Amino acid sequence: MCPRVIEKPGTARGPRPNLEDWARARADFRWESAKSQLDGLPAGRGLNIAHEAVDRHVLGGRGARIALRWLPKRGNRVDLSYADLMRRTNRFANALGQLDVREGDRVFALLGRTPELYVAALGALKHRAVFCPMFSAFGPEPVRQRMELGEARVLVTTAALYEKKVAHLRDSLPRLEHVLVVGEPAPAGTLSFRELTDRASPEYCIEPTSAEAPALLHFTSGTTGKPKGALHVHQAVLMHHMTGKLALDLHAEDLFWCTADPGWVTGTSYGIIAPLTNGATMLVDEAEFDAERWYRTLQDQKVTVWYTAPTAIRMLMKAGNELPKHFDLSRVRFAASVGEPLNPEAVIWGADTLGLPFHDNWWQTETGGIMIANYASMPIRPGSMGRPLPGIEAAVVRRTAGGVELIETPDEQGELALATGWPSMFRAYLNAPDRYAQCFVDGWYLSGDLVKKDADGYFWFVGRADDVIKTAGHLIGPFEVESVLVEHPAVAEAGVIGKPDPVAGELIKAFVALRPGFAWSDDLCSEILAHARRRLGPAVSPKEIAVTSDLPKTKSGKIMRRLLKARELGLPEGDLSTLEGGEQ
Repeated sequence: MCPRVIEKPGTARGPRPNLEDWARARADFRWESAKSQLDGLPAGRGLNIAHEAVDRHVLGGRGARIALRWLPKRGNRVDLSYADLMRRTNRFANALGQLDVREGDRVFALLGRTPELYVAALGALKHRAVFCPMFSAFGPEPVRQRMELGEARVLVTTAALYEKKVAHLRDSLPRLEHVLVVGEPAPAGTLSFRELTDRASPEYCIEPTSAEAPALLHFTSGTTGKPKGALHVHQAVLMHHMTGKLALDLHAEDLFWCTADPGWVTGTSYGIIAPLTNGATMLVDEAEFDAERWYRTLQDQKVTVWYTAPTAIRMLMKAGNELPKHFDLSRVRFAASVGEPLNPEAVIWGADTLGLPFHDNWWQTETGGIMIANYASMPIRPGSMGRPLPGIEAAVVRRTAGGVELIETPDEQGELALATGWPSMFRAYLNAPDRYAQCFVDGWYLSGDLVKKDADGYFWFVGRADDVIKTAGHLIGPFEVESVLVEHPAVAEAGVIGKPDPVAGELIKAFVALRPGFAWSDDLCSEILAHARRRLGPAVSPKEIAVTSDLPKTKSGKIMRRLLKARELGLPEGDLSTLEGGEQ
């Protein structure tokens, strides 16, 4: 069984935490004071994300510091200083101007993790265009859906991705006027990214930018249905900056590695904006996951703060405990996780194997930034999401006919709600105003996640409202069951669903992927079932277990329980545009 508390897990290495006293920080916090940490555009001309991320550091005399360190799949690393990044993003902003791209126009990117992706993101924001990143592994249909819904006017991509996924779609995307191709040669009907930016000026003056001006368009990952386009504004930079500082404990001296692709909201909010506004060096690895490469990268690049996902952590666990012993990971002083709830076993594994635990945190595409976190100075309760950020009011509620009702009793299950008004709150679902309005009741944003809050204010994830299993009068969150299953030494990953049953309403069925060295058998199945019964009790433990070589996940790593359920019951599988391993 996992220990209940890990005391002050992030204070043994490195500088003093930015947030030393959670209760005092919450009591003293004011958004206006937080805003004073940013510069704003010169002469009071508003607030622009790219200015806060890049230009203000150069203007403040910090232009020589490395902003972006890029590790290509093969070859030598490339370092770009803040001054380099300012010049490159200025050129891209000017190139957009030469194409008559205007404020509010949508600039999409379909690129791997190369410097041009980061230049395009920040240059588009400088030009006050709306930037929308797409994951490069998307197939043609999800690319078409997003560009059509988002009314893409500009696309930045490579020749190979264009020919494979976009060229045959041009006639169905009449608003797509310009395709800028990174690398040579540029196919017919496209423009060369390099030629455009090389002949553009390295000087650029950001026009006045309202804090409420649209800036970022992110599509949800689609674990429960068709992806939605969530629109964020330039004011979100305040949340990115503050949470990077307090939740991820970023300091200007840090070498920060966020492993998320910018095609997902984490890879933009915390893979681009937050490290740069805090003046850190952000590491970008072009290659996909490889356990040995990751450990070597942590060692050789001297990473100090590491932000990754539960799926990646479980893959490292699956690779075994011997591999990390061959590397010096002592420079990593803070490790965090997001994307889906982090099983307690993974938190403990980090502490035992890497020398420090992973700090889980919670947020959504819609929130735009971290809302609840485990902090460097705060004891970790493995399996908990943590406590709310300063400036964030979180509550457990139940929906009623007249609105919502607060649940004050500790450990009672309800829906996680956030008091509206934080800077990175999404401002719309694209072209879906009714759907957007349904997210808000009585001044609360209703997240759709079921949680519990203990007596000390720690929040605990139960499951998505539409994932919760109703069995024999009990409401069971799949995450609780999955976390116990992965405690078994044979289980690498687990996904749990409710299966219709004429007596109990639903029975709990688990799908498990095994660790190397284990083979499925009736005896192993019985052993895992017995382990679950001992830990959970007969009412909550699975009644059936099936083995699978790989659980279906979104490309951002979230287990698609709805897809497990659809396949089990022979139901339509619905939107699969974000399914990992789908058409590319």
